[in-house]
Amino acid sequence: MKKYLALLFVCCSLQVSAQVIDVTKFGAKPNSFADATESVKQAIAITNGQPKSVLNFPKGRYDFWPDKATETHYYISNSSSEKEFPVKKQKVGLFLKGLKNITIEGNGSVFVFHGKMITWVLDSCENISIQNLAINYERPGMSEMTIKESTPTSVIASIHPDSKFAIIDDRLQWYGEKWMPQNYHAVLVRPTEGTLFYSNWDPFLRSKVEKINPLTVKFTGDFSKFKAQPNDVLTVRDPNRDYVCAFNNRSKNIRLHNLHMYSLHGLGIVSQFSENLSYDSVFVEPEKNSGRVIASSADGMHFSGCKGQITINNCRFNGLHDDPVNVHGTHLIVSEILSPTSLKIKFMHHQTYGFDAFVAGDTVAYLHPASLQIYANGIVKTARLISEREMLVEMQKPFTSGLKIGDALENLTWTPSVTIKNSLFAGTISRGNLITTRRKVVIENNVYYRTGMHAILIENDASGWYESGPVNDVTIRNNQFIECGYNSAPDNYIININPQNHQLVPKYYVHKNIHIENNRFKVYDYPILSARSTNGLTFIHNKIEKSDFMPAGQKRAEFNLTACTDVKIKGNQFETEKPAIQLQKMDKSDIKTDIKTK
Repeated sequence: MKKYLALLFVCCSLQVSAQVIDVTKFGAKPNSFADATESVKQAIAITNGQPKSVLNFPKGRYDFWPDKATETHYYISNSSSEKEFPVKKQKVGLFLKGLKNITIEGNGSVFVFHGKMITWVLDSCENISIQNLAINYERPGMSEMTIKESTPTSVIASIHPDSKFAIIDDRLQWYGEKWMPQNYHAVLVRPTEGTLFYSNWDPFLRSKVEKINPLTVKFTGDFSKFKAQPNDVLTVRDPNRDYVCAFNNRSKNIRLHNLHMYSLHGLGIVSQFSENLSYDSVFVEPEKNSGRVIASSADGMHFSGCKGQITINNCRFNGLHDDPVNVHGTHLIVSEILSPTSLKIKFMHHQTYGFDAFVAGDTVAYLHPASLQIYANGIVKTARLISEREMLVEMQKPFTSGLKIGDALENLTWTPSVTIKNSLFAGTISRGNLITTRRKVVIENNVYYRTGMHAILIENDASGWYESGPVNDVTIRNNQFIECGYNSAPDNYIININPQNHQLVPKYYVHKNIHIENNRFKVYDYPILSARSTNGLTFIHNKIEKSDFMPAGQKRAEFNLTACTDVKIKGNQFETEKPAIQLQKMDKSDIKTDIKTK
């Protein structure tokens, strides 16, 4: 019996022990600057069918070039339109499809990508960990130059060594590895204050340029409307989102740990219809002492149509042209009713289309776009794409009589629970977190430092970005909100609950149960909280401090509430002047407060 138990123990141990696959055994050479793509591809292939594998990268620099990279064909949410990027072909450095139980162990390595590439794709994978490595691009998609002098007729700037450029016919041309920007989006960064402002590349595009030394140039032209201070950094990119940095598609149980994302091309880490995602100690920020100020040219982490649990813990975001974290689903619009159980639905936003937004067994909600009022649910029997823009959907049961062309459908199955904690959100021109999911959300113990717009935005719309949906249980507690919203005055609310229901339905509320408690707000201006169409909103035991970071605007109410009910604003500590609450389309009986209402 003892021999049998010992043998059983050995067998079980062998079953769970992971095979370690050293990428150098397949030809990858760290610190050689040689292309590791093909070698790593061969190492990944060995994991197929294995119960558990560790893809091991001995510490060093590994370079990935697109020449031998896997070519893929993905439609990715919030990326380029048909006009901008008509043929969806992307090169991928690390491509994992249909694989399970793999750990990619970097041991402190840095992966450097060349040209336009997706760093990794996890497609239909399970139980994947990526840890202990850094991601960078040899030539980031962002160009950066530091302003030395600025007058109405000239600008002298020092260009960062990573930002390759040429002067052709007295004009400056940025370029990369087999790419050149076709359009330009500019953001001015003030590193001394940690602030970012929208700017304009047009006067530079029209000006004459001369080199003063190899990395310093003088622009001569009309700069009367260009506002900058010495040592500000003008950051410039092509707004075309043809590539993303990383992509998780139809995968589950994905763990990212101790990743330094120094440079993210396009959208950052995009997860689409994926389940149970744990991101711990992921740092989206430029490499220390690199002299760069921008890490991501769009969102840091983007979650579209996911489910299960999303956890973001111990992360840092600093240097982004868009939102650090965005969680949402997608509303599709009914374009044709074919029978009592089948219809055509259409992707509406030019950047989001072409993927399977519904599959058999998914539960969907029917709603009116103008009011965002959900009036029925249904279960999908069959669904398939019939073009890039349209899906044919058959339901298990007939539609209600209220369904009409122009109504919207939301996928309720693919909605996640979200926890965001112990993280820093700074150096972003826009918002800190965008959250629209009906499952439980906890946002706690974070620092939001000088986000350009709202630190937290809860929206939901079926007429603009078509990003769904309502929230039912949100807790925002023990966070610090420091001098946020300077780019969105006068409506620069630190927290903005702003569903796009253009038609208010009496007694119907888009959002429910939002609790904001025990937070610290350090504000230079008046606005703190705005909420619309919310049932069950509490703002209690928060501390509001005054800052002289920027001059305050005109006096206006700290709290702006529209068509809300069951609101409680009590027990908060104000070190600022006496606060006020503005009510619209609601009665005083809808709120309990110790603050004067208007």
